Amino acid sequence: MERSWLRVDGRARAGWRVLLYVALLLLLAIAAQFAAALLPRTRLDWLDIALLTAAGLIAGWVMLARFDERPPGALGFAITRATPGEILFGFVLGSALIAAATILLLLSGTATFVPDTGTAGEYVRTLAWTFAFFSIAAAAEEVLFRGYAFQALVEAIGVWPTVLVTSALFAAVHLGNPEVDSIAVVNIFLAGVLLGFAYLRTRSLWFATALHSGWNWTMAAALGFPVSGLVLLDTPLYDAVETGADWWTGGGFGPEAGLAGTLVIVAGTAWTVRTKRLHEPPEMRALRPLVDSRLPEGGP
Repeated sequence: MERSWLRVDGRARAGWRVLLYVALLLLLAIAAQFAAALLPRTRLDWLDIALLTAAGLIAGWVMLARFDERPPGALGFAITRATPGEILFGFVLGSALIAAATILLLLSGTATFVPDTGTAGEYVRTLAWTFAFFSIAAAAEEVLFRGYAFQALVEAIGVWPTVLVTSALFAAVHLGNPEVDSIAVVNIFLAGVLLGFAYLRTRSLWFATALHSGWNWTMAAALGFPVSGLVLLDTPLYDAVETGADWWTGGGFGPEAGLAGTLVIVAGTAWTVRTKRLHEPPEMRALRPLVDSRLPEGGP
């Protein structure tokens, strides 16, 4: 009875490992915040996001080494021959999905682009710095929602229960965002499912992060829409204006809260689950990600 917290192979059960991971993450995040309080702040809180990402990575790496006897790369940020392609393809896929939702809005006459002030130089600078910002922000969310806790749960309870639970949590953390409504919550839940399978098909957090950042960067910087209800910047030269019903366009929350967004997220998820284009590289399989003990080669 006293050893009920252990599995038959001597490792701690997944529930205990997830709790330890969360505790370690919180300790590291709190320590980082104390250190960050001594440094200058920025409008978009780059430092907070970077420190949260670092805390999640370090906590995951410690758990893998101490409790799972795996190297840091098993978490999903290993450098392999496939990494550049995963990053490029993930970013293009994320950008293409939100671009498809925008095309639906344009074809239905429910969105348009209008001229705005600014210069070409300001436009290029905006695209450059926001690319870095949205990449860091996406990495933070992927580490937290598709990182160690997600992977330990897949090993313990399987794919669909884990994807559903973590996607519900992913949606829940957006409940306080401006302009959020029921469609927005459903769509963010569905986006969590998409990103969960983006990781599971490749075992690569590079791919999931690139997909996530491609969607957000294209939506905010290249197209000028709000991101999850947040107007983070004013893209020079033009503005996106939604003119149709909120249930279709997403209104003030952005395309993520409209049926047009629902359609492309569902289509993207179906493709991600079924395509033969995505797979786990041999170098990653050699690192033995936690989910490999549950999923067959080439799964799910």
